[in-house]
Formats: sequence, C-alpha cells, structure tokens
Amino acid sequence: MAMPSAPRPRPQLPPFDSLEQEAFLNLWRTYDCLRSFEDELFGPHGLSAQQYNALRLLRDVHPEALPTLELASRLVTRAPDITRLVDKLERRGLAVRMRPAENRRQVLVGITAAGLALLRQLDGPVRDCHERQLGHLSRQRLRQLINLLKSARAPHERPQTARPARLPSGRTD
Repeated sequence: MAMPSAPRPRPQLPPFDSLEQEAFLNLWRTYDCLRSFEDELFGPHGLSAQQYNALRLLRDVHPEALPTLELASRLVTRAPDITRLVDKLERRGLAVRMRPAENRRQVLVGITAAGLALLRQLDGPVRDCHERQLGHLSRQRLRQLINLLKSARAPHERPQTARPARLPSGRTD
C-alpha cells in the first residue's frame, strides 16, 4: 500500500490582478471604513449621508433653490431616485419644493428654516467626524490625497454648469 503523498504547496498567486485593482479595492475598503463614522453621526438624526449632503448643497445656495436634477448632479454620490430623497426631506420639513410660475414643468428645491437649524446643529459634530476620519494625516498628506483622488476621478466626471434658481421670497425662511 502506497503512502499518501503530502499535498503539494499551491503556487502563491498575487493578491490582486493589477495595480489598478489593488488601488480600487483599497479605495473601496477605505470608503467603507470612513463611512461608518458618518452612519454613526447621522443615524440618530434620521439622516443618511446623502440626505445630509443634499441639505448642505441647498444651504450653499440659500436663499435660492436648485432644480431637482441639478441637485442630483451635485451630490457626492449619485442619486438615481432624487425624487424619493427630496420626498423624505420635505416630509420632515427640512426642504421645500416649488414650481416657478414661468415654468411649471421645472421643480425647484430649497432648504427650510428647520433644515438650516439642523445643519447648524450638525456643523460641529461633522467637523469632529472628519477629524476622526482623517485627522491622523498631515496637511501635506491630505493635500496629496485630495490631488490624487481628483486626478483619479477627473476623466470620469462631467462639468457642472447650471446656476441656482431664485426662490419666491419667503418660501424657505
């Protein structure tokens, strides 16, 4: 009876198919790790990071408003269902929709006083969150990271050209 032979060692495969794959998977893993800080922050306020981002963008143009599709295009992450995102903000009284008299087909979205108040309440905690996420990096390393990320993203982004629309007076305050 022949003795069973020891299993042959498997050839060591490279952990990634390419340098691009390694970079992408590291980016994805980093995003997941850093996102957990935001989930922790926004969860108690009943917000997603995407809803917070929409409110922040609306605050940036306040007292003006943004067309719905323009708001969607400015979000950090794509919002295939911007209508549902705005519905949730509107139900909570954080955003308001309006149709300008001169173009009833267009829907504008503005931030309400309650939305502005919530953002003021979150301003400090958001800064603290970003500090916990990336504060261990030096200013120089942060600038390098920002430049690398912009370079990686640049060939895949569309330029933004639209301007915020004027709100009817008093609609968001």
